[in-house]
Amino acid sequence: MLATSERVELLDYAEQLAKMVLESDIVEHYRICLYKMQSSRETQQKIQRFAKLKDLYEEVQRFGKYHPDYKNVMTQIRQYKREMDLDANVAEFKLAENDLQSLLDEISLHVGRSVSEHIKVPTGNPFFDNGHSSGCGGGGSCGCS
Repeated sequence: MLATSERVELLDYAEQLAKMVLESDIVEHYRICLYKMQSSRETQQKIQRFAKLKDLYEEVQRFGKYHPDYKNVMTQIRQYKREMDLDANVAEFKLAENDLQSLLDEISLHVGRSVSEHIKVPTGNPFFDNGHSSGCGGGGSCGCS
């Protein structure tokens, strides 16, 4: 691949964009939330307890309701997941993570649309997916076929 001045310019713009994202308030908030979550002993205990039970859960899933500990493990996994999700640090981190993902989705959409309106940008977020409520795999119901 030959390095043209256009490609070098695009790389410069990409680096500038990456720098702006990394210096944004959203990323700063994400980093703060990540630090709080990782430095809280109580939060980490909840995460580790859930992770340990998740391994047992996967074993139980192989056998389904015929596993001797099925009911106990299923009850505990729900309880531990709920405790972990309701932890203030985990909840705040998940919100910050969603905000960052939305920012990245929006940037991807703008970059794709700057090339062409017809470029498909997989965001994983129905809000950004061209207004197609069922997606383009909906059997033509979105009218894009």
